[in-house]
Amino acid sequence: MQPFAPDGRRHWGLWRLMNCPSCGNPMMTLEYDAVEVDYCGACRGVWLDAGELELLLGTRENSAAFLCGGAIRPEKKRRCPICGGKMVKEATSGASAVTYDRCPSGDGWWFDRGELEQVLAQHRPEADGECVASFLREVFGGAPDGMRKENGT
Repeated sequence: MQPFAPDGRRHWGLWRLMNCPSCGNPMMTLEYDAVEVDYCGACRGVWLDAGELELLLGTRENSAAFLCGGAIRPEKKRRCPICGGKMVKEATSGASAVTYDRCPSGDGWWFDRGELEQVLAQHRPEADGECVASFLREVFGGAPDGMRKENGT
């Protein structure tokens, strides 16, 4: 028998197991500044639970600006790793729109490789955004797509 938490995720001891909505591989959970980031080492995507994006972006205003981009034409629909429902493909606001997947039930967001770093660069104050991006580069290896500095790092 597998232990399940109220949110439907399998828990083994202190670790929760979720499969990547993109490639299906198990994801690992890392914590940064009280935010749990679920990361897929295979495709390098990132899952954020409900409320975690707001914590990373710093303010509700930044979150509201991010979330008002709207729906886009769907690609292959991915399933939410929490509820199993089909996610909605959306884009951020602004000149450099970033696409992401959102659970319509409100469970969270999926960002493909490099997308979260792009969002943080566009929608978070520069010093704080670079701090988070630096953490993501350190943990996930290399400079994420969209966050490479001019010196090539």
